[in-house]
This record gives sequence, C-alpha cells and structure tokens, in this order.
Amino acid sequence: MKISFLLHNAYGIGGTITTTFNLAQALADRHDVEIVSVLRHRERPNHTLDPRVALRPLVDLRQEKDHPLHQRPPKVFPVAEYRYHQYSELTDRRIGEALAATDAEVVIGTRPGLNVHLARQAPEHVLRIGQEHLTLDNHPPRLRTALRRAYRRLDVLTTVTEADAAAYRRKMRLPGVRVEALPNSVPDPALPAADGTAKVIVAAGRLVPVKRYDLLIEAFATVAAAHPDWQLRIYGKGEEHTRLRRLIERLGLSDNALLMGAAAPMEAEWVKGSIGATAANFEPFGMTIVEAMRCGLPVVSTDCPYGPAEIIEDGADGRLVPVGDRDALAAALLDLVRDDDLRRRMGRTALDNARRFGPVPVVEQAERLIEAAATARRTGRPPAPPEPARLRRALAGHGFAARDAAYAAASAVRRTIRGGKR
Repeated sequence: MKISFLLHNAYGIGGTITTTFNLAQALADRHDVEIVSVLRHRERPNHTLDPRVALRPLVDLRQEKDHPLHQRPPKVFPVAEYRYHQYSELTDRRIGEALAATDAEVVIGTRPGLNVHLARQAPEHVLRIGQEHLTLDNHPPRLRTALRRAYRRLDVLTTVTEADAAAYRRKMRLPGVRVEALPNSVPDPALPAADGTAKVIVAAGRLVPVKRYDLLIEAFATVAAAHPDWQLRIYGKGEEHTRLRRLIERLGLSDNALLMGAAAPMEAEWVKGSIGATAANFEPFGMTIVEAMRCGLPVVSTDCPYGPAEIIEDGADGRLVPVGDRDALAAALLDLVRDDDLRRRMGRTALDNARRFGPVPVVEQAERLIEAAATARRTGRPPAPPEPARLRRALAGHGFAARDAAYAAASAVRRTIRGGKR
C-alpha cells in the first residue's frame, strides 16, 4: 500500500515533524511511504529521514518566495488556521495538483488547514485521514466551524489523546467519520537506558511561555537549596531564552540550572539524566514525556490538558502535580531526588510502561484504522457511533456548533466594524 503524508514544512523543527517522520519510518517497514512537504526553506531537513521514505516539496521558498501567486491569500486553506499567513494561492494550487495526481491509496493530513485541503481536494478513491496534533478546544470558534464543514468528507480523524477524541465526538457533528486516538510514537532507544545515578533533571522543548520553564526553574531552586550537587538541564530554543537566563542569574542558579540549547536527537541527553520534568500549562500530547520514559526516566509533570495524565501513571512511573503549583512541583522533584530506590524503581517502570508508544504498537493501530476505513468504503457502512449514547452526543454537538457559529459571526461583524473605522 502506498501512504502519503501531507506536511506543512518537513525542513523545520517541531513535534509534528518529529512524529510524522517517526510514523512514516515505522510504516516504511511494510508500505511504500512518502512525505509531501508544502514548504521548503533549506536544503536538508533538520531531522534525519529514513532513506526508504521519499520526500517531495511543493513550494521551495528559496526560489519562489516572491512568486506572484505567493503574494495572494489562499482560498482553500482556512483563514482562522494558525499558519494561514504562510499559505497562498500558490500553495492552494500546488496542494490541489499534488492531491489530484497522487498515486497513494491513503493520504494523511497533519494539521487542520491541510486536512481541509485533503477533505475538499483529494480524489474520491483516496482514503482520507486527518490528524489533529493540537486539540479541538484550542482552536478558535471560526476554525472549528470551518473544520466541522470540511471534516465530514474525511474517512478517519485521529487525535493524540483519548480526551481529545472524546471532545471531537461530543462537540462536532461528523457522521460517518471514524474518530479515534492514535498516540505519537517514539523510536526504540538505541542507547542503554539511564540507570538513575546521575544527579541531573532534564527538560526539553520550545522555550515559549506555555511551557512554563520559569515555574520549573523556580521549583528547582528549592531542590538546589537542599541538594546543591544536582543540576537542571533545559534543552531547546525560543523566545523565552533571555528571560529564563536572567531568572537563573537572579536566583543564583548559574552553576545548577543550565540552558543547553537545542539537541537532536535528544536520546543521548535523556540518558545522562535521572528525572524528566515538564511544567507546561497545556500539552496536547507530551512527546518529551514519552521520550524521557523510553530512556528510563521517571517524569514529574503538571497535570495539564490533555496528554500527561494519559502517559504518566501517577506514583508508578512519574508524578502529576497541579498546573502552576510551584511548591507541589518542587516537592515531587525532591521526593525523587532524595530517594534513590524510588527513583530507580520508577525509572524501570517508566521504561516498561512507555513501550506502548513504540513504533510497532502505534503502527499496528494505524494499520487497523486504515483497514477499518477501507472496509467501510467497500461495504458502504459507516463506523458505529462510539459511546456515550448517539442522541446525547448529537445534542451536545449541535449546541457546540451553534455557539461556534455565533462566535464566528460576531467576530466577522467586529472585523467589519473595525475595517470601516480605518
């Protein structure tokens, strides 16, 4: 079977790129797989791509940034989508042409705007799978309205958590669309797991406000005061770098809390630590949590929507603490710092529990979804509605849709009024 992924920019850095590369690589063991990158801005991807996976860009910004059609706004890509201003009539045209000419049996979109293209422009014979890497509740009402209209043409919609899948079933009206959770996968580790002896706490991700590295640093100050031989190493880059460096200096942690910059792959850095940590306010999945656990680290995380609670078993392979609670975060870290046996035991459990996010189980689940969608196409029978009851879900979805439509209409009126006042 030929499977094609439609990706925003395979040459950048980000969780969606990583997970797409991981899944494509795992599927390539049994299928013909390609990644179609809408945009390209550099010669080679930042992440290593399995040579069995073909990579094909549609718009090369190095030569086509000033293309006349790239100066015009898109008509297919939804205006309320976060990446809207990076798309254009040129991307509309190239995506439409690529979908019309595809020889893939299955095309997988990897963000809401591309899922809209897939739903509206893919040939009828193609199985259309849309992936959601954020969450429904994180999308503005106007985008949810656009998705509600387009997504009815998909065969399958996957989310990265069960909680978000339930939200889509409850709040959206998508008759005939199979909505299921498909977690992100992490490749099998190539290095020996951490043994829990290193006096290092590791965190990784974009240095942006929602990740709350400031809260993690403040919590670590309590750890360092009691155990000055421990370090916090934060990997990543982003807009918060300068502010975090100043916070570290102000708290007198320059020798203990280190901003390490970006590292790819991260596996070699995880295994140098003994505890993983994240203090995010919001986490659609929690890729770094899985990465840390797959390297044998117990993870202390805020219990934020949606991912951490579906990955971490509190008290067994990590700890979950209230969002924004610096003292609870510090206490959970201290528990693991002080108790060597507990830390190592939880690390071993983390290693075992995280196997469910390995390539084999995730690919098997993806293949089951594809086969179920193909069967539904052949038989003309839509997937059975999931629990809870059909009527309750339909009513909830209707109310949510009505609210979204009202919010979107009000936003349009406000924009019109503002435009008239210019």
